[in-house]
Amino acid sequence: MQATIKVWDLPVRIFHWTLASAFFIAYLSADELQTVHEIAGYTVAGLVLFRLVWGVIGTRYARFTQFVKGPRTTLEYLKQMPRGNAPRHLGHNPAGAAMIVALLIALTGTTFAGMTLLATDGQGPLAGTFLAGLHEHTVEEIHEFFANSTIFLVVFHVAGVLTSSLLHHENLVRAMFSGRKRAEPTTTGEPLPHSETTQV
Repeated sequence: MQATIKVWDLPVRIFHWTLASAFFIAYLSADELQTVHEIAGYTVAGLVLFRLVWGVIGTRYARFTQFVKGPRTTLEYLKQMPRGNAPRHLGHNPAGAAMIVALLIALTGTTFAGMTLLATDGQGPLAGTFLAGLHEHTVEEIHEFFANSTIFLVVFHVAGVLTSSLLHHENLVRAMFSGRKRAEPTTTGEPLPHSETTQV
């Protein structure tokens, strides 16, 4: 039997799949089902806010300090991937971490621009602020830019997950459902928290 270790806590897993669902509902309902679009958009905004907080106070592998690396480390990891010698990480690898940061920025831009767009029509929490006086068409273009940028990033995110899964012979999609990954020493020198290791 193979030993596994708990990496992703329940809040992170719920956040991940709920965010994916809410974003695509919002994206697909744009210009068609405005109420659904707005509810899904507010859900995305709330989830992003939660993740920012959980990235500071959450469990070990949820914290930004655990997985966010500098540009040099990230670029080095990306160079190693095509050669097949990129190190395995229990938490997010440097490329995955950079993608998380990029997605959070893009989603923040998308939701903020969406709320600003509502404000130009006198609706939403930003109505009555100086943002309500912005040109509606300009704000709409910014909203669409961030939304389409998020789609672009999601495509690369999925490609990265599949590539990493093949590279390290583990199902990262399943891990984000179960919260568990293969418990074996990584090539990064990261110690395993043995108290969380079980046989499956």
